[in-house]
Amino acid sequence: MFKKQSFAPVVNHNTKLLVLGSLPGEKSLAQNQYYGNSQNRFWLLMSEVLGVELVALTYPMRLQTLLNNGVGLWDVVAQAHREGSLDSNIRDQTNNDLISLITTLPQLTTIAFNGGTAARIGMKVLGQYAERYRVIQLPSSSPAYTLTYDKKLAAWCVLRDQLNTTSR
Repeated sequence: MFKKQSFAPVVNHNTKLLVLGSLPGEKSLAQNQYYGNSQNRFWLLMSEVLGVELVALTYPMRLQTLLNNGVGLWDVVAQAHREGSLDSNIRDQTNNDLISLITTLPQLTTIAFNGGTAARIGMKVLGQYAERYRVIQLPSSSPAYTLTYDKKLAAWCVLRDQLNTTSR
């Protein structure tokens, strides 16, 4: 089994909110896209948070729209062995250097973890740096996490306040 790798961070100097996942799943890796599995609700949830329809956009436009709205993306795991896409199967991981990234983001106020595994690993990596930011643990947008969409959306909408945006 070969090691699976995360993608490069999607951030810029205006990033206010950094959403951190665990490690891209099989479909995302195959498409070379964050949240490339059409069953993953990330793009729908962020559409509601931002009040902008992201799903219909091309992938590059989705990323640009996130950046234009102060949202960045990355993963807490840099590489790992993992059979399939479940976080519970992550083995022999190397974590991303979150501290080096966040220290380059002067507007960053909030770090949101997409799911429990991302939060567990990310908080260990951040250590005391986490105290400098508002930290939010979100229910995973993954289809493997079976919380209803409405309940996921209610939790994710807290991100609106961090971006000073409202839904349409």
